[in-house]
Amino acid sequence: MMWHDCYKVSSIEKYPLAWDKRDIDTALDSWYVHDFGTSWKHHDWTMTLHPAGHIPGAAMLHIELPFTSVLMTGDFDTRDSPLVSGAKPVRADVLFVEGTYGGRDHPEKAVEIQRFIDAVERVVKAGGKVLIPAFANGRTQDVVMLLHQHLPWLDVHVDGMGKRVAKTHLEHASTLRDGSALERAWRWAKQVSSKSDKKKALAGDVIVTTSGMLDGGPALWYLNRLRHDAKNAVFFTGYQARDTGGRGLLDTGRVEIYGTPVHIDLELLQFSFSTHAGHQEILDFAKACEAKHVIVYHTDPNHARPPLVTALEAQGHTVHQPVNGESYVLDF
Repeated sequence: MMWHDCYKVSSIEKYPLAWDKRDIDTALDSWYVHDFGTSWKHHDWTMTLHPAGHIPGAAMLHIELPFTSVLMTGDFDTRDSPLVSGAKPVRADVLFVEGTYGGRDHPEKAVEIQRFIDAVERVVKAGGKVLIPAFANGRTQDVVMLLHQHLPWLDVHVDGMGKRVAKTHLEHASTLRDGSALERAWRWAKQVSSKSDKKKALAGDVIVTTSGMLDGGPALWYLNRLRHDAKNAVFFTGYQARDTGGRGLLDTGRVEIYGTPVHIDLELLQFSFSTHAGHQEILDFAKACEAKHVIVYHTDPNHARPPLVTALEAQGHTVHQPVNGESYVLDF
């Protein structure tokens, strides 16, 4: 679903991809499915998938070789979210770990959730509407579940690809922390599927929709209509990358809507609902895995990596920082 959407968006926005639709078919034809916790063999390797937290279906790969063991986290988070349970450590000699949030700890989750809930309630009770741009996979569902749990009296509408993703989540409820909680929240929220539904959403309290970084999707359509009433607000719940609509709006108060830069005179707030492990979670996880070697990847080499590497080394791990094109030999 995500690959096809990426291809569609690239065609609309005229940016090049290194692959085309035939590559999607080739990749899907090459796919093998394995259940979490059920090992399989590849020659003399024994491999097992473990839940990585992050989003439903995200997996860590544990590889047992005759002379050592390796754990590759992928994107992971050890903290529970409304949608999924956090990753649990697996003993390994070699740990490949994402360092996205190296050097940075997340705010306490319960405090951040309460800040978000209080802000939504304040805006709605003052007569405003809240637009929440949200990533389709994971964040849309998390936000709807939080609103259902804490503010069940709200009139919440959901638009964008997050609806299709939630349907897939519910078809695989065993990957969720509490499938029934998502099902209840999803029945409670109103799904937007037509032009008349969009108009009803504009009359409601909260709209949760893609894209999470305001780079397209229904979010821009709603923003273009909500921007004329200063009682309304835009709340971001995810990372806003450089050169995205969301980052531009937060930094300058302006965003491009259908090719025209527009000033947005609304309350803009950002909340940290990241489902990547923070600095301390990474350290605790590496220690619990008892890893001799730690390979740090997916991290900012100038800001995130140095403090994370220093802290891991102080914890007794031998840390490696891979460089594209270079090979490494680990000494056991």
